Amino acid sequence: MIALGSVLAVILAIANKKLFVYEDPRIEEVDDMLPQAQCGACGTPGCRPFAEAVVDGTKNPSACTVNSPEGNAEIAAYLGVGMGDHEKVVARLACAGGSHVAYTRAKYEGLKSCQAASVVSGGGKGCSWGCLGLGDCADVCDFDAIYMDEHGLPIVIEDKCTACNDCIVVCPKDLFTLMPVSQKLYVACKSLDEGDAAQQECEVACTACEKCVVDAPTGLIEIKNNLAVIDYEKYQDIDV
Repeated sequence: MIALGSVLAVILAIANKKLFVYEDPRIEEVDDMLPQAQCGACGTPGCRPFAEAVVDGTKNPSACTVNSPEGNAEIAAYLGVGMGDHEKVVARLACAGGSHVAYTRAKYEGLKSCQAASVVSGGGKGCSWGCLGLGDCADVCDFDAIYMDEHGLPIVIEDKCTACNDCIVVCPKDLFTLMPVSQKLYVACKSLDEGDAAQQECEVACTACEKCVVDAPTGLIEIKNNLAVIDYEKYQDIDV
């Protein structure tokens, strides 16, 4: 029995040596320097995978938008690499139709949730594409980067926004988009109704009038499906 135990111990020792997977000890160090928000804003499923990506060079330290600039600089200094060129990205809302300008066709009195209201005939707003104003996005934001204004519209605090994607996922109307913080020009509407139909639902709706197309530099804006669309490839080269 002792001999059998000795043989098994030798086999296990050999197997352990053969199956051992080396892990760069720097991964643990970098992971400890991260905020552990596990938000996925960097493009990886969590802080540990991000640490692995930074150590193997596939991600720059600055890709973590939750960490402070000083924290990312510490990671870069520890690894002896550059911070990387990564512009801050923030969430933007494609709706300006608050209660002061948007028509309400029905009063919703159910659960105070945009997702719940959306199930009931799309919500009480006249515009089928508009923000329902019940604050799911603000509730889900772990960074207190969104608050509801007096007209029932979510306001994004850009300094606090980490581009974690939670507001995009929770919004039943798909109104949030992540944009570089320097990109100030965007369409705050998603209505596909044209002209009078859009105007009757919301005073500030895009009516596909093409005035912005005429006023903007050539090719920057076009109308698609009754909605203004910005060509952001051209936006980068134009002083707007």
